[in-house]
Amino acid sequence: KQKNVIQIYLHFLKMAGLRPALIYDLSLRVLYHIAGIMILYININCYPPSLSPSLFPPPHHTTTTTTPLPPHTQNCSATRGNHVLSMGPYPDFVDWRTKGNYVTPVKNQGGCGSCWTFSTTGCLESAIAIKTGKLLSLAEQQLVDCAGAYKNHGCNGGLPSQAFEYIKYNGGLEAEKDYPYTAQDQHCQYQPNKAVAFVKEVVNITQYDENGIVDAVARLNPVSIAFEVTDDFFQYEGGVYSNSNCDSTPDKVNHAVLAVGYGVQNGTKYWIVKNSWGPEWGLNGYFYIIRGKNMCGLAACPSYPIPLL
Repeated sequence: KQKNVIQIYLHFLKMAGLRPALIYDLSLRVLYHIAGIMILYININCYPPSLSPSLFPPPHHTTTTTTPLPPHTQNCSATRGNHVLSMGPYPDFVDWRTKGNYVTPVKNQGGCGSCWTFSTTGCLESAIAIKTGKLLSLAEQQLVDCAGAYKNHGCNGGLPSQAFEYIKYNGGLEAEKDYPYTAQDQHCQYQPNKAVAFVKEVVNITQYDENGIVDAVARLNPVSIAFEVTDDFFQYEGGVYSNSNCDSTPDKVNHAVLAVGYGVQNGTKYWIVKNSWGPEWGLNGYFYIIRGKNMCGLAACPSYPIPLL
């Protein structure tokens, strides 16, 4: 238990951007120590209570929406998605970071369980850039503050597919520069005249269909995915991540990220995934994870938007 507490404590300090007074090397792990500092937010439970246990009750949000809610809000439990699978063939290696200026720099969610907003903006940013050649940095904070009516809970979690629905039906998303990120719940301050990104359609990939994710990433754009983070993931520093102790069902996923590519290393298939814990974590903010085995439930609820241009 002590080891787990240390791992989580290290991660919280790193996520908060704090710099320790003392640094020790403990079995190739860096221990950050700052006396008297307590980190109060838990960042990995990014999904709402209906999908995974939360350490904090969902807050009450002031949500501004100018249109009625959609009749069927999409969610992680959809067993059959609306993604249309092609026949392939697919390349052995895809990395949207190297195809052009299609992926924004790694961001940092800080002390807020808003991973779902970063997965959402990252996916929409790339989808727009691939179609237009213009890479925008979109406003995670707008989603934190304003998407509550779509079964999202600000700093206590949400779903990318439901965030895409919010953007579609609410009339757009502002740029990050106009609605800057604060890593805390606020009142909704969305200004429709400043919206720069729009969603035409929300696409869910059939649950557990990793071939569907390959198809979308290879042909279209990066895809929002989610998986279960366990203690060992905090210490990821490289290689292809796998875990025999994590779960693989939608009710256990607790962290949303962005699949930007895939490949094969020494016969091992993997995903290339963008995280939202800053560029200092992992491989410059990215990680590789086993592909083809629904590792930690990563194929439980994949989705992406079709942008309205």
